[in-house]
Amino acid sequence: MKVDGTHYRSLWWDEDMGALLIIVQRWRPLEFRSEQVDTLQDFADAIVEMRVRGAPLIGATAAYGMALAARLDPSDTNLDAAWAFLDKTRPTAINLRWALNRCRAHLTPLREPERAAAALRLAHEISDEDVDINRRIGQNGLEIIRKIAAGKKDGEPVHILTHCNAGWIATVDWGTATSPMYQAFNENIPIHIWVDETRPRNQGALTSWELGSHGIAHTYITDNAGGHLMQHGMVDLVITGTDRTTRRGDVCNKIGTYLKALAAKANNVPFYVALPSPTIDWSVDDGVAEIPIEERLEREVSHVQGLSDAGTIAQVQVTPHGTPGGNPAFDVTPNHLVTGLITERGVCEASAEGLAGLFPDLAAVAKSA
Repeated sequence: MKVDGTHYRSLWWDEDMGALLIIVQRWRPLEFRSEQVDTLQDFADAIVEMRVRGAPLIGATAAYGMALAARLDPSDTNLDAAWAFLDKTRPTAINLRWALNRCRAHLTPLREPERAAAALRLAHEISDEDVDINRRIGQNGLEIIRKIAAGKKDGEPVHILTHCNAGWIATVDWGTATSPMYQAFNENIPIHIWVDETRPRNQGALTSWELGSHGIAHTYITDNAGGHLMQHGMVDLVITGTDRTTRRGDVCNKIGTYLKALAAKANNVPFYVALPSPTIDWSVDDGVAEIPIEERLEREVSHVQGLSDAGTIAQVQVTPHGTPGGNPAFDVTPNHLVTGLITERGVCEASAEGLAGLFPDLAAVAKSA
């Protein structure tokens, strides 16, 4: 997508420098910065510190990390060490391990002198695949928006609520939950997006920045406003992203998603999840019981980052001194609260049968593993 008229991906390979560059998300949307990622420690820090974030983008970043490891030392021992080092950076988003496993499986059968070039080609391939997957998610989600728009009065927008940032900056391009929005806007379908702030890191501000850059009408709201809007008929549907989805369709996403799903169910508002297939964890059935939930730093709760009156980025404390803060980063929405899963292969019900019907090849491989 574009930033001030220039097309960017969230990460890109610079052939002249022979290095990966990333958009640094810890400063967005207040300031645009990019930086070069040079060492395996840099890759790990970028993921842990959320300079890159979003399950698809974390996976692509990890693939380039494995490419760096293969360039430095293509031995099995070093690749295994790099896999373990990167795997421990974020426990919840499954794309990280999916990408690391794919890289190791691809490289292990090759002769060591062939591995560095093959690893870089694979990282490029994973990035390009992510762009295409998200584009197709958008096409399939567009059909849902079209149907709702058809029942509206001329010029009346479809009101969509989203939580966290599942936009292009959380993927390589297009985004997951935002891709249907972009494609609806590009077809001149009137839409308006309710953007949850998504405390504690206020990632909704990233979504607002994205939508504003694209010219899409939106309103930034507090996390607790969504239920009120649904009660008063001001939300036509909810679309969120996901960091890990179980084989039966339970959805793990940013903390607060579960509450939005409960409110949507109570008010008969369709609740959809944009689901790229690499986020399906076929080894997990019960998301609440089995998915590890990352517990992040207390400081993310006690402090907020913003732009001061002097125009500088600053952090301020919002809690009393000594007050402990709990910070679970994700929650799990059980499948019975999900209206449907929007994937690159179509839309299905959130169930084992629905996912296996769209992805019989992946389900079969998982069953035989």
